[in-house]
Amino acid sequence: MEPRCSVMVLALAAALSVAVAYDPLDPNGNITIKWDIMSWTPDGYVAVVTINNFQMYRQIMAPGWTVGWTWAKKEVIWSMVGAQATEQGDCSRFKGNIPHCCKRTPAVVDLLPGDPGAAVAAFQVSVGQAGTTNRTVKVPKNFTLLGPGPGYTCGPAKVVPSTVFLTPDRRRKTQALMTWNVTCTYSQYLASKYPSCCVSFSSFYNDTIVPCAKCACGCEHKTCVQGDSKRPLAVTGKHTHAAATRGHRDKEAPLLQCTTHMCPVRVHWHVKLNYKEYWRAKIAITNFNYRMNYTQWTLVAQHPNLDNITEVFSFDYKPVVAYGSINDTAMFYGLKYFNDHLMQAGPYGNVQSEVLMRKDASTFTFRQGWAFPRKVYFNGDECQMPPPDAYPYLPNAALPAPVASLGAAVVAVVAFLVLVVV
Repeated sequence: MEPRCSVMVLALAAALSVAVAYDPLDPNGNITIKWDIMSWTPDGYVAVVTINNFQMYRQIMAPGWTVGWTWAKKEVIWSMVGAQATEQGDCSRFKGNIPHCCKRTPAVVDLLPGDPGAAVAAFQVSVGQAGTTNRTVKVPKNFTLLGPGPGYTCGPAKVVPSTVFLTPDRRRKTQALMTWNVTCTYSQYLASKYPSCCVSFSSFYNDTIVPCAKCACGCEHKTCVQGDSKRPLAVTGKHTHAAATRGHRDKEAPLLQCTTHMCPVRVHWHVKLNYKEYWRAKIAITNFNYRMNYTQWTLVAQHPNLDNITEVFSFDYKPVVAYGSINDTAMFYGLKYFNDHLMQAGPYGNVQSEVLMRKDASTFTFRQGWAFPRKVYFNGDECQMPPPDAYPYLPNAALPAPVASLGAAVVAVVAFLVLVVV
């Protein structure tokens, strides 16, 4: 290959690698790992490591994060507070005081995950056989992050200006002796070959129920059970105990209810009612995974009328403004202690709400699928949408969609119940 071609190939590969981790709805989203050296020790230092989640709608789910790296020299971890290394490694060269971890590539896990919705986590680490000055300390390399599954790519550690702290009385400033940052970005394509959720549609003005596409989340090598089977109860109980020890590996092997789409989660958008100045949509989220409860789940939808939400009845929401004044995206989430916990597959494995939106006379229409969302994300992963030519459509001879009446309401309810049953 000629040198010029080699350069072009490398440039293209670099561009694609960046594009894969780019989320147009959260262009600046990332997780930043910050190391602050707070004090020197006879053979190293004590640092506070802070993990900040700057993603708008992607959380670290239970059982929590795992951070890994490669030491630049022969460092060891003497002790940790708030986290722990998963393996101690070979510490046979030490006599008496044994380090917490002697591995050159430690993997550190959250000791007590606590609130999965928290945007900040921190732990303290005492590092030995390291430098004892800013010039002799070498930053770790090859950082990795699991949250708890794969999908994150971390850049190199970069030394930055030392973090400044305020004392509790806010009258004095102190600062870290040395600080470096690591930025990690998420790519759904690295996390999984297939989507983890799908979207289905229905409407009051058309009898057609548009299901999730067949094998929307992939069908090969997946274990599933029938919805009326007694097996899931036993397997789920066993899983609950195993989850504490196997961590994110269980997330990679869901036990699904048998469906045509084979997705762990389905989001259904139903265009329910049409009023003179408003219209109403119903959103239902169904969990088909017997091995996963979604605590503090999030649902993001993109639609041009989401900039004029009048009321959300059973969810909470906030706008996601990714680009200046463009406000066509909303993040929905459960009400605390009411429906912020999406239970495993079964009779309680669903949550639903209705959204009332004011019409914009210049753009509103029920034609050509306008009433359905452009994109849907569940827990930060983009869901597989139906093909555009399958959307419910207005009959050719139809007059403008009628204003809501009792008959229309009954048809809407019946259509929605039929979908839930199947």
